[in-house]
Amino acid sequence: MASIKDVARVANVSTATVSHVINETRYVSEETKLKVFQAMKELDYKPNLIAKSLRSRKSMIIGLIVPMQYADTSNFFFMSIANGIEKIVKEKGYNLILGNSHENIETEMEQIKLFNSQLIDGLIIAPAADHYSQYEEHLTGDYPVVFIDRKPKDFSGDLVMADSHQGTFDAIHSLVQKGHKRIGFITGYLGISTSDDRLTAYKRAYMQNNLTVDPLLMAEGPPSFDEGYRLAEKLIKERKATAIFAANNVMTMGALSFINESNLKVPEDIAVIGFDDYDWMRITNPPLSVVQQPSFEMGEHAVRILLDKIDNKIIEEEQVILPTKYVSRQSV
Repeated sequence: MASIKDVARVANVSTATVSHVINETRYVSEETKLKVFQAMKELDYKPNLIAKSLRSRKSMIIGLIVPMQYADTSNFFFMSIANGIEKIVKEKGYNLILGNSHENIETEMEQIKLFNSQLIDGLIIAPAADHYSQYEEHLTGDYPVVFIDRKPKDFSGDLVMADSHQGTFDAIHSLVQKGHKRIGFITGYLGISTSDDRLTAYKRAYMQNNLTVDPLLMAEGPPSFDEGYRLAEKLIKERKATAIFAANNVMTMGALSFINESNLKVPEDIAVIGFDDYDWMRITNPPLSVVQQPSFEMGEHAVRILLDKIDNKIIEEEQVILPTKYVSRQSV
């Protein structure tokens, strides 16, 4: 295994300089840092993170907790967030540890306790709980925390999320402009801020177009493929919806499955708009109109805020709302 002396020899610097670069204990020019990092990469040198953390009181480890489920395409969304986080983490010399709450509050609290027992420098969470009071007794570690994607009630700390409201409003408004008055709204469980924002936008679009909101056109259920299928069937067959807006990607897939099996033509028989934008949505027949949200950028913003807290001891809280975008294709 390579040693710090080997790194110093390859980079043509002293071992003290290599130590200062690794531990950030003294100013080193960017040119010299680059030489040291290149030498470390060439030699596959891994610093002793435990020893380093004892010296600097930093572990160079960031924790991330996301609510991924086994059979849910939202995994793509949260892994895109994780990729955005990891990109910045690697650039700054940190390591990322991923935890999964499986959308279960008890599991999430166990994950937080586990991170509390370890030496991490900061934590990023996409919360499963709907109220911040559920976190207060558990987030007791001496590290900053940034929430992503969802905002628990009564939370005023650091947060990065997408503007689900505007993208949804633009999508529903576009359907109304095309003559649709019976727009079915399919959503996962309400109580999560993103789901609530999308429903509020749906109602607002109706009211601003002088249409009456029909509660029977709004359908809530577990965020799953099967439930998307079932709710689409109900809204189209029983409620006579002429358009479907599915507020998450896995229920979009279920709704499209029912529409295809029923030999309904899109958009002639039923218009469809989904949420998120993956490759499969562009190659459906016809290509699917969607609301895009910047998942990768959400991760980047969240970790930058976190590292500012860690490295610069910034106290002021920051809440970033990134724009979403309605993308019209041939399904409306």
